[in-house]
Amino acid sequence: MAKVKLADYVINFYSNLGVDKIFVVYGAANGDLIDAFSRNKKTEYVAVLHEQAGGFAAEGYAKLKGKKIPGVAIATSGPGGMNFVTSAGNCFYDSVPAVFITGQVNSNFMKPDESVRQIGFQEADMSAIFKSVTKYTKLILDPNSIKYELEYSLYLATSGRPGPILLDIPIDVQKTIIETDDLKGFDPKLENSSEDDIQLIEKQIEKLVTDINKSSRPVFLIGGGVKNADASEDLYEIADLLKIPMYPTWNALDVVTSDFKYYCGRVGTYGGAGRNFGIQNSDLLISIGSRVSGRITGGNVKTFARAAKKYMIDIDEGTLNKKFQQVPFDENINCDAKKFLKILKDYLIKNNYKTNENKNVWLNKCLDWKKTYDPVKKDFFKNFNTVQPYAFIRRLSEKMNKNDVLVADCGGNIVTCNHAFETKRGQRYFTNNGNSPMGFSFSGAIGAYFANPKRRIVCIIGDGGMNMNIQELQTIKNYNINIKTIILNNHIYGITKAFQETNFGGKSEACGPRGYTPPDFIKISKAYGVKTMEIKNNSEFDEKIDEFLNSDGSIVVDVDCHDHHEYEPRIFGWKTPIEDMYPYIDRKEFKNNMIIDPVEGWEDPIMPKFIKPDEAGDA
Repeated sequence: MAKVKLADYVINFYSNLGVDKIFVVYGAANGDLIDAFSRNKKTEYVAVLHEQAGGFAAEGYAKLKGKKIPGVAIATSGPGGMNFVTSAGNCFYDSVPAVFITGQVNSNFMKPDESVRQIGFQEADMSAIFKSVTKYTKLILDPNSIKYELEYSLYLATSGRPGPILLDIPIDVQKTIIETDDLKGFDPKLENSSEDDIQLIEKQIEKLVTDINKSSRPVFLIGGGVKNADASEDLYEIADLLKIPMYPTWNALDVVTSDFKYYCGRVGTYGGAGRNFGIQNSDLLISIGSRVSGRITGGNVKTFARAAKKYMIDIDEGTLNKKFQQVPFDENINCDAKKFLKILKDYLIKNNYKTNENKNVWLNKCLDWKKTYDPVKKDFFKNFNTVQPYAFIRRLSEKMNKNDVLVADCGGNIVTCNHAFETKRGQRYFTNNGNSPMGFSFSGAIGAYFANPKRRIVCIIGDGGMNMNIQELQTIKNYNINIKTIILNNHIYGITKAFQETNFGGKSEACGPRGYTPPDFIKISKAYGVKTMEIKNNSEFDEKIDEFLNSDGSIVVDVDCHDHHEYEPRIFGWKTPIEDMYPYIDRKEFKNNMIIDPVEGWEDPIMPKFIKPDEAGDA
């Protein structure tokens, strides 16, 4: 019989899956797991400097690798494992397959039940802590269960709506010698998982196509579930058959790309009036793989696509539960996006589907709205004293190629990028939207690099976010990682300032200059031995974008932005219907763009009552 140390069995399991990099921070309680790498020739550890960064890197790794290969990160007990909580939340809310492994104290030093707070040094109940942000947690006390737990947890992480799992393994269990021939595994065929009722779905699709034929103004709303299901190509085939305007959510900007002929813009609270006109004037809305959150609908959910019959297609039964839907959907289809699109395609081809001329008129109308109301204005490219971030990001997107990967940070940066970055088919563009922690992109970009070192990785992050995991500059140096990191430095928590302007009369508390100032990123990066560059104004960025994109190795670029950059267009207050974005367009122009009636009482919105600094025009 084959005998092996349990710690080796764990690392070998993920190695055999094709996980070639695992992100770790060493501690006494995970020592045996990390020692196992010394006997594995296919998988290497990447030693990061903080567990949160390791978890973010695992997320970035998984997002670039694809659904069947999870990101894996290992931490020690107590504080080490607890530092994974935000990372697990990221993967849980953004449906990312990930494995978080924590070392635990020796089982004979563990507390006997919940009435005891702690016995072992750095002991913590990881299963209880992570229960709400994982699909599955397990404290492994029986060494002979390891094969089953590894296979079962992997099945959960990568099937249905993907997500993270956590395995907590005590030190003594890691050390156990197990006989692999006797281990029992998990058989997914025996799992009582619900299978899609094909006949039911076919009937629902027949009804959907009937409604498409009846409609004059149909739209698709495409979410990240299409990407999770590896169904992008299937979507393109459907688009060519139906010729319906497509609007991506923030998780699908590299699915429905900016160069796609049916792409009509980005929607929601920061989408832009012109892009939202299409959604709001529609008479049929078909959502695939999106939970349709408040970032899409705005706070006044009753006004969202109010004239449209609404279909939601999603693999998550909870998302389809009408009792919990903020926006009631008329028809809910429980199905994986790929399977749904395949059945729909087969139905359309079988029935020789032809679109009508009215659909083309509507498509052209939506395309015209997108072009007319581009958030990136021509004036933004004028030579200011500082860099205008929308202009910078738009030019960056023009210069990046179709094989590049952009990892964007959260906060104001995600708004800037989603307004200004135009994606190309073949590019990958991702951030974390559901949990949306500052500082994700820098570590996420490290994970993306290790997932595919041959692709050029560009990281966009703000000064505030960079401070969150700045220590990973050392990881970049240690592993000679090639990442182009761009700091949009407005010397302030920009999105926080914008929120306070909207909700607290223009105050600026705890976001800068009171309560926050950024360090000198150039000096810090040089101290870590990483190349640097500064961009001070618009006149510099054309030449310098080319320079840093084509530079050898990693580089940190400090882009000097004005501290009063506006994140516009946006809704002003949560009662605003999303077709009427701030800054408000001329009332006659607005009404001319409305095919349906404007919301009663909203024909003439009250302008905000805060005064912008005089120097804001220099931004």
